[in-house]
Parts: sequence; C-alpha cells; structure tokens
Amino acid sequence: MAVSIRDVAERAGVSVGTVSNVLNRPDRVSDAVVGRVHDAIRELGYVRNDAARQLRAGRSSSVGLVVLDARNPFFTDIARGAEDEAAEHGVAVLLGDSDEKPEREAAYLDLFEEQRVRGVLVSPLGDIRERLERLRALGTPVVLVDRMAEDDVLSSVSVDDHAGGRTAVAHLLEQGRRRIAFVAGPLAIRQVADRLAGAREAVDAVPDASLEVLEGTALSVLEGRRMGEQLVARPASERPDAVFAANDLLAVGLLQALVMRGEVRVPEDVAIVGFDDIDFAAATVVPLSSIRQPSRLIGQTALRILLEEADDPTLAPRQVVFQPELVVRESSAF
Repeated sequence: MAVSIRDVAERAGVSVGTVSNVLNRPDRVSDAVVGRVHDAIRELGYVRNDAARQLRAGRSSSVGLVVLDARNPFFTDIARGAEDEAAEHGVAVLLGDSDEKPEREAAYLDLFEEQRVRGVLVSPLGDIRERLERLRALGTPVVLVDRMAEDDVLSSVSVDDHAGGRTAVAHLLEQGRRRIAFVAGPLAIRQVADRLAGAREAVDAVPDASLEVLEGTALSVLEGRRMGEQLVARPASERPDAVFAANDLLAVGLLQALVMRGEVRVPEDVAIVGFDDIDFAAATVVPLSSIRQPSRLIGQTALRILLEEADDPTLAPRQVVFQPELVVRESSAF
C-alpha cells in the first residue's frame, strides 16, 4: 500500500498542512520541523505524487516537443535549445519523434493532451491546424517550430525557408552551374516545399538555367544515397551539374553515393549544397556547403514564447522568423 502524506504527518507528529509546507514552502517551517518531516519521509519511503499535485494546481512542470525526426542533428539541437531554456524555468521537455509519420504525430499530440502538459512545441508534418486549435481551446498553448504559421492563430519560430532555397541555388548559379537538381524529401512537408519555391525563384531569374525536382520518401542519409546512386547511373551528359538538397542528411547521402565509386568529382562535376548546417557538415569527405539555421536559438525562443503564453493566455500570437546564412565549403566551390 502506498505511503500517503497523512502517514508522514502522523510519523512526524505534525499536521498534513505542515508536511505540505515542508515539501513546497520550507521557508515557512522551522528547521527542526523540516528535519522531523524528512526523517519520516525517509523512514516510510514516501514518494510524492507530482502528477496529482500538478493536476490539483492546474499547472504542469513539463512541456511536449514533437519533431519530424529525432535522428536529425538539426532537431536534436532544437531540443537542446528548448531544454536549456526550460531548465531556467524549472520545466522538463518531453520529446516525441513523429518519424515523419502522421499517425505517430497524432499519437504524441493525444498523449500530451492527456498528460495536460503546460504547452506543446511541434514541427508539424502536414496541415494539422485544426488539431492544434483544439489543443489551444482546451487551454494548452501551442507554438510551431521550424515552420511559419499560416495565420495569426498560433505563434511560430522558424527560419525563412524560401529565402534559404533562393540563396542556395543563387550560389550555385554564381558558380556557373546551370543544370540544377533539387533533391527533396516529401514535398508534403511545408519546409521542403518552401525551399523548392525559393530554388525556383533563383532559377527563373537566369534564362539558360533549369531545375529538375527529384522527390524522395524521407529526409535521411539512406534516401540521399539512394537518389545519388540514381544520378550516378545516368550518362554523364544527363546528370545535373549541381544539386541542392532539402537538408544536410540528404546531402551527405548524395555525397557518399557520388564519390564512392570515383566516377563523379565533387565539386568539379557536381556541386552540392545542403540545408541546416548540422555539426558534421564540415567533417564530411568533401566538406559540405550548407544553409545554416540557428537551431538552438529556434528551440530556446520557441520554449520562451510557449511559457509566456502559458502564463498569460491573452498574449497575441507572434511569428519569429530568422534569416538563414550560406556557409560555403569545398562541396560547391573550387
């Protein structure tokens, strides 16, 4: 049978209210009483039920974070930024990995709703605005991460993906490349579609340039390698002379496939630019050019906004958009 706070009070010879004060407001109780209560807790093996306490108080000490792929270092850095900010406020971050699957995303949102978390950060896979608005209607604030809100209902913290795509391809065009390929993950992911739109804008500004879109099934190294092998299998005259990958994991896989057999030189034959500038982008066999996102800052900012909205539900939604930065390395420039 579980030990209750009443059992602790009886063992220590104090009231239940005094035990509560020792646990939550020890400055209101004498040192002698605090010592007696803690002795009773140790003797009885009492474990406080924080979940029940938070439900009674109507305030949880945890927030939920749902990311597209926890294996991607970009999202790991977002989570670390959120955790850094959360630690400053005594809040825990519960991480959910949707693995780019709608059913897993929905399951985590349902779980966080049931747990009555203080708020939810989410990098959504598709259009789940209706589901997120339902969360907000129940009193749970929601902030979009790595994706700009489409209206003024939700706050969001993101980078300008359209500008990032335009910058990446403009750089390739400046290097004299004209046959550009965009290697994408699923185009249903809004961030991927926005990067493609920016790439198209850059190509459309150069009359003799072309853009080929290769849609993949995932934003992973293995998918990048698979698509790279398809490019290597083409006759040299039918290959693009530059590739913009929707993220760095795809770009790393592409790079592996292109250089593995020694048939394609990077950047001499094919230049490559990725997106995110994850930590090991600079350490690949040919250091990878990439569009840098301030991943930790995105996580920190999103968590701070979430807690502010949890404390004051009357706050108007905010859209914070960071500007991406091109980092040029050997994969795209001689």
